[in-house]
Amino acid sequence: MTDVQREAGSDVPSAGRVEARDVHFCFDKREILKGVSLVLERGEVVSLLGANGAGKTTLLRLLLGLLAPTQGEIFVENLRLASLSSRQIATRIAYVPQVHTTPFPYTVREVVLMGRLPKRSLLSSPREVDHVAVQSALDKLEIRHLADRVYSGISGGERQLVLIARALAQEASTLILDEPLSNLDFGYQVKIAQHLKDLAKDGHSVLITCHDPQFAYQASSRVALLINGRLAQEGSPHQILNSASLRSLYGIDVECVSLSKDRAAFFPREPS
Repeated sequence: MTDVQREAGSDVPSAGRVEARDVHFCFDKREILKGVSLVLERGEVVSLLGANGAGKTTLLRLLLGLLAPTQGEIFVENLRLASLSSRQIATRIAYVPQVHTTPFPYTVREVVLMGRLPKRSLLSSPREVDHVAVQSALDKLEIRHLADRVYSGISGGERQLVLIARALAQEASTLILDEPLSNLDFGYQVKIAQHLKDLAKDGHSVLITCHDPQFAYQASSRVALLINGRLAQEGSPHQILNSASLRSLYGIDVECVSLSKDRAAFFPREPS
C-alpha cells in the first residue's frame, strides 16, 4: 500500500472511484471553483447541474487532468491525479465531449477504434483484442448497423452514441460526459438515459453535466448542484430536485410534479 493510497482512503474499493477534495480553481484572478468536494463511486450515475458559468466544465477539465487545482486534490482510483500520466488517466477515465468533429471522413468503426489508443502504442496496428472491444461497444450501444457509415454523415444523436461507444471501447471504469443532450431530440435523450443507467449497472461510474432536471431525475442515482462555483446541494434526485433548489439554480419558479419513483416533470411557472 502506497502513501498515495492511504491518503485517498484505501479501505474504499477503488475501481471507478473519483474524488475531488476541497478543490479551488482560479483563473485571471477570479475564483471559478470554491472548495468543491465530490465523490463518484462505481455503479453510480451522477448528474452535475448548474447555470452557464457555474464552473461545471472547469470541474470536468480538472477531473480529466487537463487543468490543475489552485488548491485541493483530486484522486482517481485512490491515486493522486497529479501523479498520473495522460495515458494512465485515459485507462481509468473516458471522456465524451459535447461537440466532436473529425478532419477526415472516418467511419464510425474507426472513430470507436480511437478509444483503444491508450491501450496500445500510437503507431502500432490494431490487434484482435482491439477489434473485439470495438465490436462489443457497438453492440452495447446498438449501433452495429452504423459501423461502416461515415461519422460526419450520421445524425447528432447517432454521433453521441458513437462517442459513448468510443468511451466504452477505452475500457475505463469511469465515463465523464459533458452535456450529452445538446441538440438531441427526445427519442435520443431517452435512449442515452437508459444506456447510462445500463453502464452503471455494469459497474461503471458515470458523471454527466446537464441543464435538464427532467433528464437528471430520470437518468441519475445522484445529483449535485453547482452554484457560483460552490457545490450547493447533493443527494438523490427525489431529495434535491424541487422548486426551491431549481429556483436557486436557475433563478426561475418551477413546478415539480412527481410521476413515479424515477420520473418527474418540471414546468416553468407563468409570472403572476
